[in-house]
Amino acid sequence: MQGKPVESYPRLAPEVERGAVRRITVVGEEILRRRCQEVTAFGTVELAKLIDDMFATNQVAEGAGLAANQVNVDLQLFVWDITDEWGVRHVGHIANPVLEEVPADDRRLVEEPEGCLSVPGPYRAVPRLDRAVVRGRDKDGEPLVIEGRGYFARCLQHETDHLHGHLYLDRLAHKERKAALREMRNSQDKVFARRASAAKRLGK
Repeated sequence: MQGKPVESYPRLAPEVERGAVRRITVVGEEILRRRCQEVTAFGTVELAKLIDDMFATNQVAEGAGLAANQVNVDLQLFVWDITDEWGVRHVGHIANPVLEEVPADDRRLVEEPEGCLSVPGPYRAVPRLDRAVVRGRDKDGEPLVIEGRGYFARCLQHETDHLHGHLYLDRLAHKERKAALREMRNSQDKVFARRASAAKRLGK
């Protein structure tokens, strides 16, 4: 939890219970294509509510992580609730994240399928570093250092990309990107229906 081990954690994060589901922005919307503003107001009810809502939205969309601009909020903030390939669950949030440069002798690219809640449907193989360290602050303004490997490292890089106005589609060749968008158009209605059903089950 927030980069620190805990003995146990509920299946549904407490933020999910408190939060409301928001609409997820979709590729083509302008807010996904610009660098987000830094969080400057920490320790506020508004920021805590946004984080709760992002967790709830991520849960019903079956996501690994979610950035603020994916719920149409122009702030450098993302949340995650993800279980990595070693069975370790990671749950947390970070504001104003900055990815550290990974030393050359520790850089290993791994190409794995990647999807995005703002590109509903398609997955494509995307090369990412298998280790990531991100520095930022929590909702109260306290410093955070989050390190991930494997799938969690991919999530940290993916969500940080969002806050700079980038999507995983940008890392694909032109032909592959067009195919992914075509697949999205054919599958998004089913994805939206599945999310609505999940929200209803949670009473959201």
